[in-house]
Amino acid sequence: MRTTTKLALAAPAACAMIFAGASGAHADDGTYTMKLTDTMGNNSGSHSTATVHVMGDQLKVHITGSGFTPNSPHAQHFHGSFSENKNFTCPTSAADTNGDGQVSTEEGLPMYGDIMISLTTKGDTSPKSGLAVDRMPVADAQGNLSYDRTITLPAGAGAKLKNLHIVQHGLDANGNDKYDLDALGESTFAKSLGVSGIPQEATNPATCGTVSGASVGAEPTGGVDTGDGTTQGVEDVGILGLGALTLAGAGGAWAYRRRLGRQS
Repeated sequence: MRTTTKLALAAPAACAMIFAGASGAHADDGTYTMKLTDTMGNNSGSHSTATVHVMGDQLKVHITGSGFTPNSPHAQHFHGSFSENKNFTCPTSAADTNGDGQVSTEEGLPMYGDIMISLTTKGDTSPKSGLAVDRMPVADAQGNLSYDRTITLPAGAGAKLKNLHIVQHGLDANGNDKYDLDALGESTFAKSLGVSGIPQEATNPATCGTVSGASVGAEPTGGVDTGDGTTQGVEDVGILGLGALTLAGAGGAWAYRRRLGRQS
């Protein structure tokens, strides 16, 4: 089976120096590293490094990677909780409750928590955009992926960032360089939203990683504002569990089907 979904999040060290020297710096400003791997045992073949820079409530993310499913969108998010007293973490193969050899989105969600930030390429980054695959990064024909974005977070959210972790979705289980129904069948997650015909490969988590050298999963101190409803930051923080996806996800799941149709 081909190796899929290798990701590296990296940014120049100069950015960290600028952030550290900026006026109004916060105690939690700085650079955080994340190692993204296939903790679920989903055979994604993914190995990743993530480095994000925080300055107050500004988040700078730079992503480069290789080994992705070619010409395919890869949904990616910060998961966890900004304000709840819950110890979210990356799931392991033990989360495969139905014994099919894959940890699905539904099976992983109780472990890695709700979407806090959608790592879209433009527009809204709130949990509402969790399935906005038309605005998620797409791997090129060689399976390379790149992503650059600076995101304005809700007030106080920057200090909570190290309580979160990144999950990426989309893998090529049968090594044919595309998402299809042959390997794993239909996405049970998409079907739960009333949308059929979407491959399970497209929605299953491929990598997960937590912040190194920080109190990942520790109880956050206090809550955060939920934003101003703009497309520049994160609003309605914490709404996007499976229930909220049922309300807002049908259109996003439909976008999956439209985009996946362009692959054939």
